[in-house]
Amino acid sequence: MRKGIRNELIAVLLQNQTQFLSGEEISQKVGVSRTAIWKHIEELRNEGYEIEAKPRSGYRLVYRPDRVAPEEIIPHLHTQQFGKEIRYEFQTTSTQIAAHQWAKEGAKEGALVVAEEQRSGRGRLGRSWHSPPHTGIWMSLILRPKIPLAHAPHMTLLASIGVSKGIQRVTGLPIQIKWPNDLLINGKKVCGILCELRGEQDRIHYLVTGIGINVNTMETDLPPELKPIATSLAMELGSSVHRASLIAVILEELELIYTQYLAEGFSVVRTEWEKAAGMLGQMIKARTTQGELSGKALSLNENGALLLQTEQGVVPIYSAEIEW
Repeated sequence: MRKGIRNELIAVLLQNQTQFLSGEEISQKVGVSRTAIWKHIEELRNEGYEIEAKPRSGYRLVYRPDRVAPEEIIPHLHTQQFGKEIRYEFQTTSTQIAAHQWAKEGAKEGALVVAEEQRSGRGRLGRSWHSPPHTGIWMSLILRPKIPLAHAPHMTLLASIGVSKGIQRVTGLPIQIKWPNDLLINGKKVCGILCELRGEQDRIHYLVTGIGINVNTMETDLPPELKPIATSLAMELGSSVHRASLIAVILEELELIYTQYLAEGFSVVRTEWEKAAGMLGQMIKARTTQGELSGKALSLNENGALLLQTEQGVVPIYSAEIEW
């Protein structure tokens, strides 16, 4: 099934879930023959879609499997650029690795790699990211910002704002941002963000923003060492979340804050981040490569570093593990 036809067919069925559409109506909307529509519907049924057929009435979508394939994301997507090109993998080593390769091949800004499962998901500082199949959002977004290399740390903070706003729009859950790249609910991690770039001197060639969200992960899916510190949207809500719809909303929020940042600079990101960060004003510990620092988290400086009020004065933290 050609991807364009598949996307259009699913979009038409989604838009008319409350009524039957005749094969003729669908063929006119999609632009292929009735026979082709019938063949495509049979293929969708084989993939788990439940499509009711009624004589003299037509077809109606009854059930769709929870997949993060392009044809599921695109009908919900309202962006100018983000997510307009999507590479979908049922299983991959890491969406970050796949996105880096695609970026080197010339992928456009806003191109997205998304997978149902990662065998070797990557987190910050070389850690692994637990990515059980069909439960979460494991995706990497390719960006090509025309900003100085020194401003690259802004992108992690920007991404945390976009993702947290997207999650809040869909679920209503209270999200707190923990510097620099974690999203928390009730003190437990629900999302991690990893920004990696390729550049030289003062120029960024491209940047890959990896986003891992525990969406429909259940406690039984988590290894013992993560149960005390991790949670999921479904565990907090008590019900599942449609992952493809959530991806579309997150891409909208990411594109919005990214566009604002390019037009207005870091001040808009800093203001939004400080509003969402629950750690400001709190006593924290920062474990850096030079040792451990304790103090009150104050704000961000113009480079995106966390300003820490210590006994020795205000210290900017550029890279650290935060205990809060």
